[in-house]
Amino acid sequence: MAARSDERTRKRLLEMPGVTTLRRQADGGTNAFDLVYVRSGPRGDTPVVVIPGGPGLASVMPYIGFRARAQRAGLDVVMMEHRGVGLSRTDTDGEDLTFDAMSVPLVVDDLAAVLDDAGIDEAIIYGSSYGSYVAQAFGATYPSRVAGMVLDSPVLGADDHVEVREHVRSVLWEGTEETADIAKGLRALVRSGRATQDQVDEVARITYEYGGPRLLRRLAAQQLAGRADRTWRWLASLGDSETDTPVPYIMEFDLAGAIAFRELRYASERDGGPFDRPARFTEVAKRFPPFSGEHFDMLGALPSFDWPLVVLRGERDLRTAPSTAERIASTAPRGVMATLPKTGHSVLDVHPVAARTVMQRLREGKHEELVGAGEELAALPKHGTSRHLATIIRTRLGLERTPFRRGPVRPQL
Repeated sequence: MAARSDERTRKRLLEMPGVTTLRRQADGGTNAFDLVYVRSGPRGDTPVVVIPGGPGLASVMPYIGFRARAQRAGLDVVMMEHRGVGLSRTDTDGEDLTFDAMSVPLVVDDLAAVLDDAGIDEAIIYGSSYGSYVAQAFGATYPSRVAGMVLDSPVLGADDHVEVREHVRSVLWEGTEETADIAKGLRALVRSGRATQDQVDEVARITYEYGGPRLLRRLAAQQLAGRADRTWRWLASLGDSETDTPVPYIMEFDLAGAIAFRELRYASERDGGPFDRPARFTEVAKRFPPFSGEHFDMLGALPSFDWPLVVLRGERDLRTAPSTAERIASTAPRGVMATLPKTGHSVLDVHPVAARTVMQRLREGKHEELVGAGEELAALPKHGTSRHLATIIRTRLGLERTPFRRGPVRPQL
């Protein structure tokens, strides 16, 4: 019954306006697959190619609303369904693509083939998170086809995890001026046995990013008092669902995830300290090929990126490091950077209005106006996913502790 339901969904998606199928080789051999992409919006101005995160995040279904709003704003948007994901998951015999068909160079060539098929000579390339890595790889391989670039919550390479780890520890374990009491509370949770270190790593990251310090402060206080167990366990399970349970046409890590481990070292060695790579990656890595190295030297390629380049970063992003974003912006000849206050990872997903505004500015040749424009962008109407998750966390906490006194609750240590 589930397979039939999935097939009906597939048929509906393929019949959507602007959805196109392109025959491609799967892995350099004889087997082929149908690569799917979607184009929406008025033709005429420079198109924007949008590459979402992952690897494993689909393009056609999750971004229906984003493309509709972009179209109303006059943007010509192209999105490719990543090989091994959703509508591009299977070969022409209906079998899943193999791990051999998963690599960044092959994805980059897919993008070039999409531009050829759509009759697009050059485009603005917008990549978010893992998509920013693909965007840079595309720029290094096909520089003449790039009119401009946006790197949102950027990934620079397989060693990024070291700087990410240092950044997260400084914010949530050692504590900044804003988070010192939160860090103290999280350390107390581990010391008291109310939570394991791995749980704290997962839950604190998610809550801080989507709800901010005030919500994390409240959650830590309630959990330390034994009055947030259900909410805590639910949050701790969210990371597992992303890598363990494929959601057809939305998030399918089970094939494309080979890139994460083989080329981006998601299973990097843990140093035994807090807020390292998620422990679950060690177990998940057993299902994928081991790390074998990157195909690209992104830092070495950036000086040749002579197009307008905008680096976007959310102030609360704990999945990429601010030092990485700053290095990219300072190395690219025409790089500028904007940091959005009270914003988490992937502006494309958590603040799509801001992402769309950046696309428009870049298309209009106004990318230099974005230097230091983070507060302006963050102040735009927010319709992304972060609002909903923060609301759900607050509601669940309220149900576990009623009545709840007003104002921030600080951990009683």
